[in-house]
Amino acid sequence: MATPVIVAHYHELWLKGRNRRFFLDLLSFALRKAMEGLPLERIERPGDRMLLRFREGASVEEAVKRVDGVLGVANYALARPVEHSMDALCQAAWDEMAPLSFSSFAVRAKRSDKSFSQNAMQIEAAVGRYLLEHLRAAGRDVRVQLDEPEVTCRIEITPGPALVYARKYPGAGGLPANSAGRMTCLLSGGFDSAVAAYMMMRRGAHVTFVHFFGGGAKPGESSVHVARELVKRLTPYQLAAKLHVVPLELIQREIVSQAPESYRILLYRRMMLRIAERLARHDHAKALITGDSLGQVASQTLQNMVAVGAAVRMPIFRPLAGMDKLEILKMARQITTYNVSAEPFHDCCPVFMPRTPALHATPRALEEAEAGLDIHALTQQGVSNARLLRYRFAGGQVEETENADAVHVSKERTISQ
Repeated sequence: MATPVIVAHYHELWLKGRNRRFFLDLLSFALRKAMEGLPLERIERPGDRMLLRFREGASVEEAVKRVDGVLGVANYALARPVEHSMDALCQAAWDEMAPLSFSSFAVRAKRSDKSFSQNAMQIEAAVGRYLLEHLRAAGRDVRVQLDEPEVTCRIEITPGPALVYARKYPGAGGLPANSAGRMTCLLSGGFDSAVAAYMMMRRGAHVTFVHFFGGGAKPGESSVHVARELVKRLTPYQLAAKLHVVPLELIQREIVSQAPESYRILLYRRMMLRIAERLARHDHAKALITGDSLGQVASQTLQNMVAVGAAVRMPIFRPLAGMDKLEILKMARQITTYNVSAEPFHDCCPVFMPRTPALHATPRALEEAEAGLDIHALTQQGVSNARLLRYRFAGGQVEETENADAVHVSKERTISQ
């Protein structure tokens, strides 16, 4: 059998009108980058699908594994390439359908190469009749059902080989990577923020990450290693990523010494947002992302989220706000971040945990609680002490490199922003 062709379908991109080509170019680029290191011959765009044709010797298993994570692909299939003849189509359809278990089926054909003598309806009738006869001869109790069949055998007559397939697999869906602008995610190391980042990636956002860590962790329990691994798991979806790693303990100690105890967690979060906003503007991001889920913990009551968010001007996206923990954990398993977030690590937020955290803070109350703090100096301290790690998806692997210098953002920018 010739090397199979991957047929990648998309659906939402058809809504893009005159901008459709922009999105299709990005999807084609993402597919090509995902296949780096494999003998990909070319990518074609007949109709509402993309065909990935490989040279002989390509690892089909590896190709399927990689296309499975390409954002913008609604579903995909491994198709059998055959010559343009009814005999070849019928035989390939039988080879594809015979191993499957079903009681009803249909045949659907598309003919983009009009030089083929039979039209789509004639192909469907001929192949359907062939399959029905051979299935019943094999003792199978099956029938043709055009509406909602259990299995559909699909035939595509392209200018190259004809394609036959019966098994479609769900893709990552969403919009192609890097089609919606830049955003910055506050990545905690827990389940929620990684899922939140993925959800915005799935809508085309290119996400940069900021991770805050504290001191006092036991050996091997630093949250930094968890954050790095999470970014490695998420990078293939958008091909490249940056992670800013920011020490927070000295800032936390300053808050503890100057502010009311019940507001500590909320003031930590306000400082995180300010530092993340500075880094986000430096990276030309347009918005922040957090993993907040309404009512999940004390700091995520509606009042507290509003009061904390008032610390920055940049919009804050909270894609998990309406989700419960079970829904979030289910998605974490789907995107393979669950096991990473389940590892033990030292979270900086519970350090100096208040005995009775405030549940219904207001922006004014938190501003008054911060009156004794030098907000600009603390923000600049966090930005100046940040380490920058870069990630790149190439050849099916994620590469990590670290910038030797800290991120430099001018004091003038601090004041103006």
